[in-house]
Amino acid sequence: MNKVNLCNLDISSLPRLTNEECEELLSRCAGGDQAAREELVMANIRLVLSLVQRFRGKANSDDLFQVGIVGLMKAIDGFDPSFNVRFSTYAVPMIVGEIRRFVKEGTSIKVSRSMRDIAYKTLKAREEMSVGRSEPSLMEVAAEIDVPYKDVVAALDAVSEPISLQEYVYGDDDSVSLLEQLSDKRCHEDRWLDDISIKTALEGLPEREKRIITLRYFKGRTQTEISRIMGISQAQVSRLEKSALAYIKEFVIYK
Repeated sequence: MNKVNLCNLDISSLPRLTNEECEELLSRCAGGDQAAREELVMANIRLVLSLVQRFRGKANSDDLFQVGIVGLMKAIDGFDPSFNVRFSTYAVPMIVGEIRRFVKEGTSIKVSRSMRDIAYKTLKAREEMSVGRSEPSLMEVAAEIDVPYKDVVAALDAVSEPISLQEYVYGDDDSVSLLEQLSDKRCHEDRWLDDISIKTALEGLPEREKRIITLRYFKGRTQTEISRIMGISQAQVSRLEKSALAYIKEFVIYK
């Protein structure tokens, strides 16, 4: 492993723990042992760094690392042996979720100058054209400022503020949330959101585990068939499937 320095820390010198050592430290942490907590954090810095790589370019790497460490500490504090999963399996969605929240809250959508100019001209023209008459359509405003209709729509969409799926919209009858208008009436909203979470979790799996889950639960293949397709033993398929399902479960619950 190449020597890497981060904040004057030699990554190559960080400890590696066996499962038994990790379980012992977690047990000590549960009892309030701060030294054990620090040792566990240090031993999992490599895990944080590997997850930070997924978000390269979306924010400052040092900031992402610090946020990842926060997620790691939350995982340490919230881990329960009754989950019956390895600590790393539990920690990954916690760390990724913390980083995702940071990226989402700290990164604004960049709107080009030309888009902002079109949006400004559109709003100004619509206000002027509304004097003494009903509000003009966007098609009429686009013709007035000599800008293609699709560009006007795109510009207004780019500068609009995002809204929550739970925000209420109003009609002639009772108010309903935006989520109720967007969701498929054949699918309960909780299931709809769970499907989105599961899809996101699948994207975070290694390629081999992702393929196993796809074949097993989307293609209806048995473990025996999958072992032949992938050229690995059925026991390996079973182990990888169990690990992937544990990851997806924890991601959906703690995302």
